[in-house]
Amino acid sequence: MIGLSDSGGARIQEGVDSLGGYADVFQLNVDASGVVPQLSVIMGPCAGGAVYSPVMTDFLFMVRRSSYMFVTGPDVVKSVTNEVVTQEELGGADAHTKLSGVAQKAFDDDVSALRGIRELYSYLPLAYDEAAPKVEAYDPADRRDEALRRLVPDDPNVPYDMAAVVKRVVDAKSVCEISPDFAPNIFTAFARLDGRTVGVVANNPRALAGCLDIDASVKAAKFVRFLDAFGIPIVTFVDVPGFLPGVKQEHGGIIRHGAKLLFAYCEANVPKLTVITRKAYGGAYDVMASKHLRGDANYAWPSAEIAVMGAKGAVEILYRGETPEKQAEKADEYARRFANPIVAANRGFVDDVIDPADTRARLCADLAALSRKKLPNRPRKHTCIPL
Repeated sequence: MIGLSDSGGARIQEGVDSLGGYADVFQLNVDASGVVPQLSVIMGPCAGGAVYSPVMTDFLFMVRRSSYMFVTGPDVVKSVTNEVVTQEELGGADAHTKLSGVAQKAFDDDVSALRGIRELYSYLPLAYDEAAPKVEAYDPADRRDEALRRLVPDDPNVPYDMAAVVKRVVDAKSVCEISPDFAPNIFTAFARLDGRTVGVVANNPRALAGCLDIDASVKAAKFVRFLDAFGIPIVTFVDVPGFLPGVKQEHGGIIRHGAKLLFAYCEANVPKLTVITRKAYGGAYDVMASKHLRGDANYAWPSAEIAVMGAKGAVEILYRGETPEKQAEKADEYARRFANPIVAANRGFVDDVIDPADTRARLCADLAALSRKKLPNRPRKHTCIPL
């Protein structure tokens, strides 16, 4: 279901009849949710009640300098709050792709937006009970990539681009990123492995050190729930030092919003494959598709560090009264003991510690083995995700 929107809002002269028409469309959007994929392109103004149908669809694209979305326009904003703002600043494509997260992508013109929809469409099944389209494999499933051994820096505090890791693991030129400009500390994309559609969720250390914050949690949770609704396997790459600390995050509800991502992963019963490339600390380790959340195959690279927290932070708590020299000694001891994947592997929380160069081959083999996975939902009306 693809909607192209260009609407100034309800016709005032039609009164409640116009409002009723909107509500009828909204109900149909909800009835179709999780049954067929719903895509929207905003190709002009979209104001008032008109915004709610597109935002209830699964993916929403906008066009820069010609499409706008807002519940109340600049004139109303000025009369109520005395704020002076332009249409572009209030509800333009950049505002909604970078700040609000309402839209997933922005394009420079209508033709580019329609091409973007075509690309996204190529990854999606026609309905929840149909398989996603599989293309003929053009990239060997057992291809090794020695460069993966060098992409993660030895220093755990040095950032790197997780997108580069993902692109080397999945089929060549198969990545279709979703919401690239919103919450860049989490990378979400459609891709293919041996020709099969998968959804990729990955912490990106290039932004906020890969921490999970409110925006990243909501962005990833929405994507994971879509993948689960339409039977698309989830591949997760983990390098997360934890949830972003701070008063703003706590008061903004990081606990509640972080729980959305946790809930989404727990609820998902599609094939779930996870690779820990470097840090997996604290509660964020659990949230990012850990083995405990019914993960099917969980791997760690030799560079992985799986622990409650980093060595420095742990020692500052455990040995608060000790001298700096003693703390440094204990930090080295803590790092030797916990800053590796061996303890988790011994417990069975990681299925294997693998050579990074073999990541693609392992994931493709697992995906083939899990192609018939069927895990029924528990009988109930619906879950109560912490919205």
